[in-house]
Amino acid sequence: MYLISELAAKVGVSRTTLLYYEKLGLLNGQKLSNGYRRYSERDMQRLVLIQQLQSAGLTLKECQSCLDVKLDKQTLVERLHQLEQDIEKKTQARQLLLGLLGERSQRDLHNQLSQSAPLEHLNWLSTQGYSEKEALRLKWLSKDMNEHDAYMKDFMEVFAPLERWGPGSQKDTLNAVSFLPKSAKNILEIGCGKGSSTLLLAEHCDAHITAIDNEPIAIEHLKRRLSQTAIGEKVSLTCASMTSLPFAASSFDAIWAEGCVYIMGMENALAQWKPLLKDNGILMVSDLVWLTDSPDEASKQFWQSEYPDMQTIATRLRQFDAMGYDIVGQFSLGREAWQNYWRPLQCRIDELASTMAASQALIDIGNEIAIYEKSAANEFTYQYFTLKLRA
Repeated sequence: MYLISELAAKVGVSRTTLLYYEKLGLLNGQKLSNGYRRYSERDMQRLVLIQQLQSAGLTLKECQSCLDVKLDKQTLVERLHQLEQDIEKKTQARQLLLGLLGERSQRDLHNQLSQSAPLEHLNWLSTQGYSEKEALRLKWLSKDMNEHDAYMKDFMEVFAPLERWGPGSQKDTLNAVSFLPKSAKNILEIGCGKGSSTLLLAEHCDAHITAIDNEPIAIEHLKRRLSQTAIGEKVSLTCASMTSLPFAASSFDAIWAEGCVYIMGMENALAQWKPLLKDNGILMVSDLVWLTDSPDEASKQFWQSEYPDMQTIATRLRQFDAMGYDIVGQFSLGREAWQNYWRPLQCRIDELASTMAASQALIDIGNEIAIYEKSAANEFTYQYFTLKLRA
C-alpha cells in the first residue's frame, strides 16, 4: 500500500494530479479514519497504464474510456493521425533549426519565405547582415545563408565570361526600341548587365542613356565596350540598386527594364519607378509570363520556386491598367532569343563540369537550362511590354 505522497513519487506525478485523477474517477484510493489516503499496487499499475495511453496522445477522458470498456478503434485512428501530423511538424521544426545552425540546407526555408512573405524575407536577411544586393542574390540564387559565398563564387565563375546573362536577341531589342518615342531625350536603363541592349539603345536613339546595374563586373565590362565605340559619350554608367535609384523625380522620358523586373516584383517596380518618369513617359519592361493556363508540371514547379509572382499576360495587362499605364505595344521573345542565352551557357557548364561537378550553382543552372530547352517560348517566355504613363 502507498500513501498519496509515496505513490506520486513512484509514478512521477504531483499529489495534486493524483487528487484530480480521483475526482475524475480514474483512481479510487481508500480514505482512512485519520484522513490519509492509501493506494494499492493495482492503483499504481493503473497509473502506469494511464501514462502509457496519454503518451499516445489520448485525453484523460479517452484513457478512462479505454480502461473501462473495449478499445474504441476510431478514437485510436484519430489519435494516430494527429500524432503523425505532430511528428511531421516536429520534423520540420528540427530541419529548420538544423538549417539555421548551418548543419543542413536552408533552401526549403528560403523558397517558402520567397512565396509567402517576400518583403519580410528580405528584411530578415538584412538583419542577418546582408546588404541589399547580397540579400537579393541569396533570395533568387543561392537560397542558403550557409553556402551563399561559395555558391556565388561558382555562379560568377560560370557567368563572368559570357556576353549574355539572360535571354534576348538584337532583333527583339530593336523591335522594342521601335516603340520608344523619337522625342525621348533621357532614357534610364535599369539592369543593363554587360550592355547588349545599352549599345543598341545608344545607336538607334537620339537620347542620352543612363545605364545602371548593381554588379561592378558588368559595369566595368560595359565601360570598356563603350570606350571602343563612337557612341560612348551618349551613355552614363552608374553602379546602383534598382530598388533605390539615385535620381530626381520626373528625370526621364523613358525607362528601359529588360529581363530584370522579377528582382523587385512587377507591382513594386511599377510603383517605385513611376515618379521618375516625366508626363506621358514611357516604360519598357520585359517579364517572364505564362503562355498557357495549364503548364507542364515540371515547368510549374520550377517557376513557383524561382519566380513565385510569374503571371499570365492577361494578368499583367490588368495590373498595368490599375496602376495608371496604357499599353503602347507588346510581343513575345522568340525561341532564338532563348537559345542565344542557354546554348553558350550550356557550353560553359560543359567546360566546368570536370572541375565543378559537385557545385550546387552548376547543378541549378543545368536544371534551368533543361526547363528552357523543353518549354521556353511554348509554355512561358519573356513578354515585352511598352507602357505609357496615363495623363
